[in-house]
Amino acid sequence: MTDIWTRLKGEEKPILLYGTGNGADKILNELERLGIKVSGVFASSGFVRERVFRGFKVLSFEQAKEKFGDFVALFCFGSNRPEVTENIKNIMKSTTLLAPEVPVSNGEIFNLEYAKKHAKELNLAYSLLCDEQSRKVFEQTVLFKLDGDINRLFDCETNEDEAFENILKLKEGDSFLDLGAYNGDTVLDFVNRVGRFSNITAVEPDPKSFNKLLKNTKELNIKLINAAVSNEIGSLPFSFKGSRGTVLGGEDFTDAVNIDFLAKNTRFDYIKFDVEGNEYNAILGGENTIKRDKPKMLISAYHKSEDYFAIPLLVHKLNPDYKIYMRHYRYVPAWDTNFYFV
Repeated sequence: MTDIWTRLKGEEKPILLYGTGNGADKILNELERLGIKVSGVFASSGFVRERVFRGFKVLSFEQAKEKFGDFVALFCFGSNRPEVTENIKNIMKSTTLLAPEVPVSNGEIFNLEYAKKHAKELNLAYSLLCDEQSRKVFEQTVLFKLDGDINRLFDCETNEDEAFENILKLKEGDSFLDLGAYNGDTVLDFVNRVGRFSNITAVEPDPKSFNKLLKNTKELNIKLINAAVSNEIGSLPFSFKGSRGTVLGGEDFTDAVNIDFLAKNTRFDYIKFDVEGNEYNAILGGENTIKRDKPKMLISAYHKSEDYFAIPLLVHKLNPDYKIYMRHYRYVPAWDTNFYFV
């Protein structure tokens, strides 16, 4: 097979970006590096306005169709909103719409060359998966990363409840370590699912998000820590944006803790990792806890290209007793794709 970048090099139709912002910047940068010409930019209704992105006047989809006729559109942002999904499906009825995927936390792009280079690790990770749906998610999302076919994501998505009911099976009295707690949404979801809990520790590095976390969980008797999570205790560079756009690296610094320190005098039944590309180091920082307690874990798999093999292979090495699953929730591109260890 070929990959989306090679396909676009040979594309004769005009190529347009759908969306603006950080994702479009990354994709446009890669297209320019490869010498692939972009002819225009369009946005969803309500986001057009009178503005320019990277030298292109931002059009509506209807204006783009009128100006360019038949073209190839590249989806350049991330969303799980139902109205965006519906808009994607409507656009795909009349226009070729692909979604190039670039890493959320920078690093190498998952293209065909990358897949070949890491074929052994990818096959090993795939061999560790425990059920048919996990293997389907792995296959379809890897193929999506290569060819940008959005239908592959629609084909393998499940809802969040399925993973909690069939894999994690949390219960009343469980304890929870929330790494990357954002504004408290996953803390509140955990409480809603289990009711009475034994203890919760929530860790969030971004100051603005941490203030929202404080506000949204003020009625709960839980421990909140304004820090990042890594393999060692110290500090880490972060780019704070007060949203899920917070990323590892940048000019800001935050305190860092590790799991073994947090779990020194506490046993956690369930740990969630969504730490902006530092998942691998966070796992290393919980080596003793993972070996000793074998907590149930949900670990994000979409921040870096190597997450697809590095995360499952590391956890399996630390504790081979884990059963490993994979699920993709509704999202374009392949974000909200997670590993589950039980």
